[in-house]
Amino acid sequence: MRKLALKVIDFFYPPFKRWFSLHTFRYMASGGTTVATGIVGYYIIYNFILHQEDVHVGNFLITAPIAALILESAVTFSVGFMLNKYLVFTQSNLKGRIQLFRYATVYGTNILLNYALMKILIEGFLFYPTIAKACITLILAVFSYFSQKYFTFKVKKH
Repeated sequence: MRKLALKVIDFFYPPFKRWFSLHTFRYMASGGTTVATGIVGYYIIYNFILHQEDVHVGNFLITAPIAALILESAVTFSVGFMLNKYLVFTQSNLKGRIQLFRYATVYGTNILLNYALMKILIEGFLFYPTIAKACITLILAVFSYFSQKYFTFKVKKH
């Protein structure tokens, strides 16, 4: 399965080789796949699993959009970790559980940064929300790449 996925990704690489290394292209492909999985997953969860209805957990109410986001995040977390571990950062010699913990740390940091930057750009600087989200996504994609490369899936020198 891994070899097939790499063949498919690498097939589309030649037009981009002037701008990106194969490693970076694979990261972008796996990230794009994770994002697409998140969008489709959110749609399915929100419309067909939750039926656009809020969720009651004890005395707490979780709105349908937030409940769908929580469930979708669990899916994209898993997909993103697997793609990064087995397709992009295969040289890492850290134990899988350490990689998973570090990935969760970066993932959580991204969620917090996304929230904080959205608040700052939209409420503080009056950016249009879609423009703010696009800018933040680009910034966090670069942050994530270097975090994954040099922290989550780093290669320990012996």
